Amino acid sequence: MTAETSWDLDVVARVARLAREQFAPRAAHYDRTATFPIQDFDDLFAAGLNAPTIPREYGGLGLGPYRGDVFTLWMMTKEIAKADLALARCWEGHANSLVLLDGLADEAQRRRWFAGIVERNETWVAWSGEPQARATGEQVRFGTTVQVVDGGFVLNGTKAFCTSAGGARWALLLVNPAGPGGARHASAEAAETVLLLACDLADPTIHIDGTWWDPIGMRATVSHAVRFDQTFIPDENLVGVPGQYLRDGWQTCFVPHYASSFLGAAEAAFEYGLDFIRHQNKSDDPYVQHHVAKMALNVETMHLWLRHIATLWESGRYSEAQAAGSRIRHLGEHLASETVDHCVRACGARALNRPSPIERIVRDLTIYVRHDNDDQVLATIGRQVLGKKSDHSFFKATAP
Repeated sequence: MTAETSWDLDVVARVARLAREQFAPRAAHYDRTATFPIQDFDDLFAAGLNAPTIPREYGGLGLGPYRGDVFTLWMMTKEIAKADLALARCWEGHANSLVLLDGLADEAQRRRWFAGIVERNETWVAWSGEPQARATGEQVRFGTTVQVVDGGFVLNGTKAFCTSAGGARWALLLVNPAGPGGARHASAEAAETVLLLACDLADPTIHIDGTWWDPIGMRATVSHAVRFDQTFIPDENLVGVPGQYLRDGWQTCFVPHYASSFLGAAEAAFEYGLDFIRHQNKSDDPYVQHHVAKMALNVETMHLWLRHIATLWESGRYSEAQAAGSRIRHLGEHLASETVDHCVRACGARALNRPSPIERIVRDLTIYVRHDNDDQVLATIGRQVLGKKSDHSFFKATAP
């Protein structure tokens, strides 16, 4: 790392090489089979890249929003997303979980869990999703209950959108003794009781419903529904204190991280489009030139915004960084989607025909940008501008 760049070009180059030579050729297989990209995580482990946000003294790369270098992490994610957006989502869940362990776990927990990641390639993820209203035709009801018992907690119920289900070894569960809803759906009153529990997913009381996750895209995230049946989690696996996740705004660390994945999808479409246009001798078409110009501007804009927000985090301007995250979350969704559309318009229908990666990028990005409600994200930005109370974590009308 140099003072001029303030990010680790070598690490990003190593990830880019893996993504180009290993991850991209496998992406279609993982997508079609809707299976967890285990070989990709094995490659990251073998290359010493699977612990990006674990401190250096524990064997990691020492990256993260509170570690003085978050831009390197986001550029790693961008390179992974260029190869496979679904893999990038699993990677994000892993890296973000390690940010939480670094920031909230006690010393004994950090020693125990960081060793499993660095030495044994244990993958982590964080699950909150407990939507409280059923979709049309949906039979399953989501939500968990948590009972405090002697020596720990007993968890019952079902979570949805459980990324890396069947692939990750550990999950950080956001649950609430006050009732179903996790963190995303917690009321303002219940937010102070939300718990963060580390759960060993090898527990036989945990059951994965592989029939629920059957979307058009992001299939390899295997974001299944997961049921907990009298699952016991010991006191020693409570991370932080009740309410800390929402009270301290930890979700805001991850909002720009999503945008780095959107950027990866946009950059992949841009590079594919340029190559296609040159091979088809379409570069003199003025309308194609319009599409190329828009793609280039969009990609550059997203890079600049991410660099700006990374600088806010890295210089300790945390409240500004949290607020700015909403802006790149909104812009990233629209600029990435627009870039992919420009690629398709410039290249024509063949860009949507397998084995073209654009067909998969269109499907994956369509699903991934639904991770948050963009209407609420935009309203949150409006509330910021108007000086009203804002929720930078889950973009609710009233902050918890």
